[in-house]
Amino acid sequence: MNETICTIMKRGSLRRYKEENISDEHLDIILNAAMRAPTAGNMMTYSIITVRKEETKKKLAISCDNQPFIAKAPLILIFLADYSKWYKYYEVNGVREFQKDRGETFAGPSAGSFVLAVQDAVIAAENAVIAAESLGIGSCYIGDIMEQKEYHKTLFNLPEYVFPVAMLTLGYYPEDYMVPLKERFAEKYVVFEERYNELSKEDIDDMFRKRDQLFTAKNKYNAKNYAQMHYNFKVKAPFSKEMQRSVEEALKEWDKKE
Repeated sequence: MNETICTIMKRGSLRRYKEENISDEHLDIILNAAMRAPTAGNMMTYSIITVRKEETKKKLAISCDNQPFIAKAPLILIFLADYSKWYKYYEVNGVREFQKDRGETFAGPSAGSFVLAVQDAVIAAENAVIAAESLGIGSCYIGDIMEQKEYHKTLFNLPEYVFPVAMLTLGYYPEDYMVPLKERFAEKYVVFEERYNELSKEDIDDMFRKRDQLFTAKNKYNAKNYAQMHYNFKVKAPFSKEMQRSVEEALKEWDKKE
């Protein structure tokens, strides 16, 4: 395998960091790599916020589901789905009036543009992850940045049509530390040729066989198997409900009718 493939294949989520600030040179490389990511229509409907202040990192460690390691990361990058800049560009260049003269409606951001902006932001984030990894800088995705919409909007001065969809904690690897890689599902259950292959019960049983081995009979949910335990741990958890609420609020903002 070449060096790029090796970098991708050995990457795992890093939650322990060397006590060393990420150099400006490395940060520039990571950000430029992120900005070279594929983007729908070359619109780059995303923005990136860099966070280095201890005070802000501590706030994020609390607001993002109380995860103390977040505060210890030397650098945090927040990737925002951002249609505000294009919307302003249309506004200041008379698009609303132009559409009116044409007898047509000026349509603002929509659910479709929200999804495209999310795609743009997440693709850029993954470019940043791989670039960082190649420099000896580990990372961890934090989806909880989608929670607490109103709080994060105030904390980062986010205007209308801007929503945080991914957060990365980054830091150099500690000395002699390797991230243990978690096993993925078998390829045959993830990759299909030409059309989707709906899985049978037998397929599902086989696909989740190793996950089922993680089940512990003594659990706070009184679950009888791993699926029941995982559902209550993940889907029914307070953070999942809060994430659902925040995303719904964001969609209302983006998809409101002019």
